[in-house]
Amino acid sequence: MASPHLPFLSFPKTQPPLALHRARALPSRPPDAAGAGPAAPTRGDRFLDRHLATDAAARVLAPDDAQRRQRRKDKRRALASKPSGLPSCYGCGAPLHTAEEAAPGYVDPATYHLKKRHHQLRTVLCARCKLLSHGHMVTAVGGHGGYPGGKQFVSAEELRDKLSYLRHEKALIVKLVDIVDFNGSFLTRVRDFAGANPIILVITKVDLLPRDTDLNCVGDWVVESVVKKKLNVLSVHLTSSKSLVGITGVISEIQQEKKGRDVYILGSANVGKSAFISALLRTMAHKDPVAAAAQKYKPIQSAVPGTTLGPIEIEAFLGGGKLYDTPGVHLHHRQAAVIHADDLPSLAPQSRLKGQCFPANDTDVELSGNSLFWAGLVRVDVVKALPRTRLTFYGPKKLKVNVVPTTEADQFYKTEVGVTLTPPTGTERAEGWAGLQGVRELKIKYEELDRPACDISISGLGWISVEPLGVPSNSTDSNGNVDGELHLIVHVPKPVEVFVRPPLPVGKAASQWYRYQELTEQEEELRPKWHY
Repeated sequence: MASPHLPFLSFPKTQPPLALHRARALPSRPPDAAGAGPAAPTRGDRFLDRHLATDAAARVLAPDDAQRRQRRKDKRRALASKPSGLPSCYGCGAPLHTAEEAAPGYVDPATYHLKKRHHQLRTVLCARCKLLSHGHMVTAVGGHGGYPGGKQFVSAEELRDKLSYLRHEKALIVKLVDIVDFNGSFLTRVRDFAGANPIILVITKVDLLPRDTDLNCVGDWVVESVVKKKLNVLSVHLTSSKSLVGITGVISEIQQEKKGRDVYILGSANVGKSAFISALLRTMAHKDPVAAAAQKYKPIQSAVPGTTLGPIEIEAFLGGGKLYDTPGVHLHHRQAAVIHADDLPSLAPQSRLKGQCFPANDTDVELSGNSLFWAGLVRVDVVKALPRTRLTFYGPKKLKVNVVPTTEADQFYKTEVGVTLTPPTGTERAEGWAGLQGVRELKIKYEELDRPACDISISGLGWISVEPLGVPSNSTDSNGNVDGELHLIVHVPKPVEVFVRPPLPVGKAASQWYRYQELTEQEEELRPKWHY
């Protein structure tokens, strides 16, 4: 049977895609700047281009891998210096040990093992702290206080390294500054230690200022100085650890700003950190049982630089967070860095400052051509001065001022240093004394009659107020401005620094001549507030 006839099936020819047809028909051309037309990049091409461009920009903007590795290495090294759980002396923070008797932190082996057996090592005071508590001057910082250093000493650099971890911690920093040595103890590079952590600035020892000093003027002067130094702080507090002035305000500020963080007391050596902590605990103990218990084991107070050798952890807050006493930052430009340890107490004022004025009264005695010796530590040659110019020395009462003609000054210092001019005390120390090798020449322009021209601050010692008194009328113009200049040459031991600053308003007369800064509302809002 024949198969049925199958109809012929025909299929139309497949047409090429329109884009391909056009590509064949049109001549080729490079893609234009906008990427339009037939050669326009696809979405995938555009994504890849963006990814490559971002990656190239990141390689240009990001620091080199070596720099990133170095930063990570520095951070690890800094955090490695953070206090560990090793038992330390509660008086100075040095790790406890029984190996070397002359080293800080040494404890009698029998006492150490007994306390360790009963888990009481946190209540142990090392041998050095026991001596300090009885008034002995036992330094532990190599190269400071007249000691060359050795196995029993730690270096000032090691003390700085012990604080390097702070910049990587979340903490509240309480920075202390001594009002008697404001410029020398200020720590202008405090951000190297504190990092971006908030700072409360506490001015200590305001009870040492001369009688009838208006603290309103002092507070404004401090804030203006802080603003000029471009240090960003939360607030400024004027305090006295002895009379407890201003301590309550600091406690309120700490409780408000702490927010669960640890609190670190930071400052230069001998600025009064341990005394401040003692006053803090004594005031807090009335309401906080934790602070009351912490009073029994508080840091040792001493005039020796480097009393505190390691961060001391103190359980002081009921609501969490710890209080740390830190080693004093040793500054080589202060007087305490160059004199013998036995002479250190003479640099610490024990009572209110009382200025030593030269000339002592309003006579016609001129200072020009004379030299003034402040103990054996400072010499001021008055090359040129206006008639009745007066220099007033503010510092420890034990340090006397002697005046001699400049032509006889060299011989006078050579024969009297260690005898009349002390410190250095004694002929033995005078023989090893390097002398006043640091020289700074000052030319001070008088601008107004009714106020001191400036202060000359000697790092680690005090300051000299430069006052024009009884200036004759022929050197004064109709506007009351003084037409004159004071030319001084100041000699100090190397590397002690000399600062020239606006006059600190102390004494009864200061409230009359001190001028408060005129500020706009915006400047007043941004300016830190001060309290006492």
